[in-house]
Amino acid sequence: DYEQKYPEDAPYEEAAPAARVWRTYEDESRNHDANMVEESRDNVDVLLVFAGLFSAVVTTFVAQTSQSLQPDYAAMSASLLYESILVQRAISNGSPVNSIAPSPLNPTIAFVPATTDVWVNGLWFTSLFLSLTTALVAVLVKQWLHHYVALPSGTPRERSFTRQFRYAGFEKWHVQVIIGLLPVLMHLALAIFLSGLVIFLHPL
Repeated sequence: DYEQKYPEDAPYEEAAPAARVWRTYEDESRNHDANMVEESRDNVDVLLVFAGLFSAVVTTFVAQTSQSLQPDYAAMSASLLYESILVQRAISNGSPVNSIAPSPLNPTIAFVPATTDVWVNGLWFTSLFLSLTTALVAVLVKQWLHHYVALPSGTPRERSFTRQFRYAGFEKWHVQVIIGLLPVLMHLALAIFLSGLVIFLHPL
């Protein structure tokens, strides 16, 4: 009970810098903020860990599959070398060179990646972007929460004004809504990754 915890203010001092109303406000807001920040911080920590691990997994897949979007110059060199050997054998045997089938891998032919490779990489890059965005926003939210609970200096009235200013900013920027959207982004990133994985495994 605040009436028992804090002495009654002197007449005309009910709004003084150290009045009972400000100290009571501090106690109530401190309890409210502690519960709110603890719950938000726990949710953000879990998402941050999952987003980091998930991004590492997706990066591993993308590092391998993105190579299919570029010409395979090693396979091209091997194919042209094999064609050159066949031509030399045909010349040494007196066979017509025109009978040697040209290599399908030719640097003069424009490279066009397979549709499956384009879809898989597009989905996985999108998933990676969403996962990294979630991690970035989670870090920003943690910094915001840390600043929000930092104890200000000054009189009880000044601390109450500072807390109210921070809470108004917290509500203005819809921080709780942003925290609630982070799991949605991660679920979307996971769904997109699994869609790409199905397309990737379908030809096997």
